[in-house]
Amino acid sequence: MEVRERHAFPASKLGEALVALRDYETVQEAAILATCGRIEIYAQLTDYEDGALQLKRFLAHFRHGDIPYDMESYMYTLLGRDAAQHIFRVATGLDSMLIGEAEILGQVKEAYVHAHRAGSIGPSLHRLFREALSAGKAARSQTAIGNESISVATAAIAMAKEHVGDLHGKNVVVIGAGKMGATAARRLKDEGARLFMLNRTHEKASKVVAELGAGEAHALPTLGEALVRADVVITSTGASHFILDPEKVAEAMRARPERPLFIVDIAVPRDVDPECGRIPGVALVDIDALSAAVDETLEVRRRAIPFVEEIVDVHAVRYLEWYRHRSSAPVIASLTQKADSIREAELERLFARCPELTERERMLITGMSMTIVSRLLHSAIVRIREKALGSENEALDHARLVDELFELGAAFTAKQ
Repeated sequence: MEVRERHAFPASKLGEALVALRDYETVQEAAILATCGRIEIYAQLTDYEDGALQLKRFLAHFRHGDIPYDMESYMYTLLGRDAAQHIFRVATGLDSMLIGEAEILGQVKEAYVHAHRAGSIGPSLHRLFREALSAGKAARSQTAIGNESISVATAAIAMAKEHVGDLHGKNVVVIGAGKMGATAARRLKDEGARLFMLNRTHEKASKVVAELGAGEAHALPTLGEALVRADVVITSTGASHFILDPEKVAEAMRARPERPLFIVDIAVPRDVDPECGRIPGVALVDIDALSAAVDETLEVRRRAIPFVEEIVDVHAVRYLEWYRHRSSAPVIASLTQKADSIREAELERLFARCPELTERERMLITGMSMTIVSRLLHSAIVRIREKALGSENEALDHARLVDELFELGAAFTAKQ
């Protein structure tokens, strides 16, 4: 938690981070996927070894001072096929703390949108993220990976019920009216809890309460009063500092000495100072403690894993075939276009010299010319594509040779 917290990227800073990433000389394309359980950079690099070092340097230094721990022990680096399969596993929910969680597909989409807006995404990552989103949708529509509704927010409620029992009639304070907070609020309404929604702006809290048709909306400055009457607090804001500190919580507990308080912090960075858990009568859990609380409810989803892995494999193969062929695409397109231009020009000259040809005769001649060009180019195109499946450097050299021989002037993807 401490490491993820230090390297968290709030949505407001993602654009800035992506622009900074593009300044590294090996980075051609980049996207950042930031969730409560992961921070991942997907990148197209001109050189793998130098590029990986530059990405690690970025993680270590962007908005940070000295790192008081060995970052390598918290990191993984994946290349090529492994990297593609990984994002498909992430998008389908296989790599989530809570298998098949509903939020992850939306978070992958947000990462793609942020990169698109920042101009840091190009053909390779554009295709990768579109394929990942397609895999995620297929997993949810074709398997049971999304069944038995559970999420980080609902896991928080499950743990609250373990600590305080039935939530019906209990006072539950939800801090943060974002996606997590709104999800928690919906489940709390179903549980019959007395809901108090707090947010930095009263308007956003009011909107959630109005949509639910239940609960009370309050602005964040009233937090002290809310703590005094709360049985449970669930907090998930985007704040960069602690919302609840020991002084504030201790003051509230002095006003309610005989009543315990259970706090679930599902924010990254954390909303609650860990020292609050040492205050008598206060129990505090963070997001790292939630997975065990819902382990049994995920069994249905676990049975769907083999079927989802098949979907991951299909999408990974499809993407990798496209990726390998991408170096051959410009020269194939240029070769086909040049051959067709020559064919059309010669047909036009022929028809001008032979005005007596009937419409049927013109159609037959046109069809024959198309067949000749197609058969002539077929073997060349097949060989170019076969080369693309081998070494990428060799494939690019081969494509450049074809380009030179036929004077095509095609544009090529730089060597990776």
